[in-house]
Amino acid sequence: MNSCPLELIIVAKLQCCYDKDMQEMKRMACRWWIALHCVLVTWASHAVEPRMDEAQAAVFVKMALAGIDREYPYKPGAVLTRAEDLRTPREMHPVFYGHFDWHSSVHGHWMLVRCLRLQPTAPWAAEVRKVLDGRFTEKALKDEGDYFMQKENRSFERMYGWAWLLRLGQELRSWDDVDAKKWLAHLAPLESMIVSLAKEYLPKLDWPVRCGFHPESAFPLGQFFDWAKCAGDVEFEALISAKAIQFYGKDRDYPVSYEPSGNDFFSPGLNAADLMRRVLDEEKFSQWLTGYFPQLAQGKAGNLFVPVSISDPTDGQLIHLAGLNLTRGWTMKSIAHSLNVSDPRRAVLEKSSEAHGKAGLAMVSTGHYEGEHWLASFAVYLLSDVGIAH
Repeated sequence: MNSCPLELIIVAKLQCCYDKDMQEMKRMACRWWIALHCVLVTWASHAVEPRMDEAQAAVFVKMALAGIDREYPYKPGAVLTRAEDLRTPREMHPVFYGHFDWHSSVHGHWMLVRCLRLQPTAPWAAEVRKVLDGRFTEKALKDEGDYFMQKENRSFERMYGWAWLLRLGQELRSWDDVDAKKWLAHLAPLESMIVSLAKEYLPKLDWPVRCGFHPESAFPLGQFFDWAKCAGDVEFEALISAKAIQFYGKDRDYPVSYEPSGNDFFSPGLNAADLMRRVLDEEKFSQWLTGYFPQLAQGKAGNLFVPVSISDPTDGQLIHLAGLNLTRGWTMKSIAHSLNVSDPRRAVLEKSSEAHGKAGLAMVSTGHYEGEHWLASFAVYLLSDVGIAH
C-alpha cells in the first residue's frame, strides 16, 4: 500500500526530529564523557601515593640516625663577641648539633618525623620515635630558641635554616599523633621565635636573593607560606604573598642559559616558579608561567632540563649539584601539578622531573659525609611529594 504525500512528510519530520535528538544526546554524552575523563585524570594525578617505598625509607632513616649524634665535623655559623662564646656544637645547640651544620640537623630531624609519619609501623619506627623523644625535650628546645634572643644571633641561619625549622613545625602540626603533639608543644617557643624574626625581617628585604644556595629567597618564602597556611597565620601568609608578588610577579623571559652555577643546589628560576604557584590561582599562575618560561610547552628551557653531573662527590661544594638534581625534580613536579591537566607543559615538566630525580637519587648514598649529611632529606622531600596536595 502506498503512503500519501502527507504521511511521507510526517514520517520525514519525525525522522528528522529523532535524528536531531540522537545527535544532541550523543553530543551530551560526549561532553559528559570528556568531563568525567578530566575528573578521573585530575583525581589520578593528585591521588597517587608518595613514591618512597619501605626500602628507600630504611636507607634514608639509617643515614639520618648516623648523623644526628655526630658532632664533628661541624661548621658553626656563630658570631663570637667574647671568648666565652667559643663553645662546642652541642653546648651551643643542644638539639641540632649534628649533621655538620644547624640547618642540616634541622632537616635531618624533619626527615625522621616525615618518614615516621608516613611509615609508622616500619621496623625502624620504634627506634626513631625513641630518638626523637629524647631530642625534642622542652628544656633543649627552649635553649635552641634562647640562642636566637642574643642580638648577634638574630640573623643566624636566616632564612634557609628558618625555612627548615618551620617545615619541621608544619610536619608536626599535620600529624595526629600523641608524641607529635607533645613535640610540637616543646618546639613552640623556637617556632614562634623564627616566625617573629621572619615577620621583622621580610618588610626590610627590598630585593629578592637570586642564587642557587643558602641565601636564595624563593625557597624559604615557599616554606613560610606552607607553614602559615597550615598554622592559620593569615597575617604571615599575606606578608609572604605580597613579597612574592613584589619580588617575582613581574619577571619575564627568565634567562635559563645562566643556570646552573658551579655549586648550586637550587635553581633560583624554578624556585621562583614554585613559590608563585603557591600564591597565585591556577589561571593567573598559568599566565605568569607563560611569560616567565615562554618556550616551556615546546620543551625549551635551556640547561634546566639537563640533569647535572658531579665530578667529585667528596668535595663539599661540588656535591651541591646532586642536590640541584633533587630540587629541580621536586620543583618541576610541584609546578606541573599546579597546571591544568590539559596543559601540555605538565607532561614536559613531569618528564624532566623524573630524569632529575633519578640522577639525584643515584648520588644520595656515596659513602662520603660531604653529601650524606644532607642529601637524604632532599630525597625524602622529592619522593614523598612535600607541598603537593593528594
